[in-house]
Amino acid sequence: MRVTRPHRVPNGSSVGCSGGSAPTGCSGSAGPRSTAGRAAAPIITVAPAAGVGELSFFSRIHYGGGAACATVQQAALAVASGVADVVVCYRAFSERSGRRFGSGVQRREPTAEGAALGRNLPYGLLTPASWVAMAAQRYLHTYGLGPEVFGQVAVVDRRHAARNPAAYFHGKPITLADHAASRWIVEPLRLLDCCQETDGGQALVVTGVERARDLPRPPAVVVAVAQGAGRSQEQMTSFYRDGLTGLPETAVVARRLWRTSGLSPADIDRCILYGHFTPFVLMQLEEFGFCGPGEAGDFVAADALPLNTHGGQLGEAYLHGMNGIAEAARQIRGTSVNQVAGGARALVTAGTGVPTSGLVLGADG
Repeated sequence: MRVTRPHRVPNGSSVGCSGGSAPTGCSGSAGPRSTAGRAAAPIITVAPAAGVGELSFFSRIHYGGGAACATVQQAALAVASGVADVVVCYRAFSERSGRRFGSGVQRREPTAEGAALGRNLPYGLLTPASWVAMAAQRYLHTYGLGPEVFGQVAVVDRRHAARNPAAYFHGKPITLADHAASRWIVEPLRLLDCCQETDGGQALVVTGVERARDLPRPPAVVVAVAQGAGRSQEQMTSFYRDGLTGLPETAVVARRLWRTSGLSPADIDRCILYGHFTPFVLMQLEEFGFCGPGEAGDFVAADALPLNTHGGQLGEAYLHGMNGIAEAARQIRGTSVNQVAGGARALVTAGTGVPTSGLVLGADG
């Protein structure tokens, strides 16, 4: 959708990178306040802890990382309609010290979601890595590529993370040889194709244009934002579609973003792409039209477009993509530790393999 009245992700203590700690931000303004939350903690627990009083709007969005940019969509809708003056979007969890997604499916209640997984679990597809490996293997087979193509993404993410003091892998770049030497997790995925698991949190603040212009730093404009789910959509296990070499849910988001913003891939200066596993970064570049099918590995290797300048989920932190939105805001306002010179637009994507979302941020004016 296109935000009819431009809205902003402003600067402040609530907008920033968190690479392992858990800062929680909220608006300090008077008037209606709200939260668009994705954390396990109830909104009515988080809000008072952050000093927020009465709430006029609150919501939670499903599908894990796929909801990241959708929180901004709901926030912008709430502000544009007058339901709220300021909205705090947040995500926080203890995935390193608590429940780890990488440990796989161990117990499922009898739900519709559990029934969908029941077609795959008996065959050993128990972890996110194993689900992604199915699509990754088909991608390599279809385009005649080897698993080293995925290493291009890992190297770029870790290069940027090495220069980011907030990143978990600060000061620890890798090479393609390091990637190739890392152990197999589920072929064709190696250890360095898989994101880390993080204890952390991220908060973003969305408010109206006039209020944002009064803040200390330049705002980042929400140019367009969209949600999307593809046909025969499942959560990470959509193996019964016509093909496995793309991400139809991402294609839905791409079409809506380009149509509602009037932009094209040529208008984007930098990309912050959801990267819990490297193969899906390549597929996203192809679905958004930055390159042709099977060409994304060469596209990344050529540094054709600045990518994941915070270090991504492989290098900075795995916070379901919310830290990627914060990095895009920093890029727009010129405060990133890996700042890209010039340009005024950033594409941000959310979780892949699930119903997802995406947004374009731009400079004011």
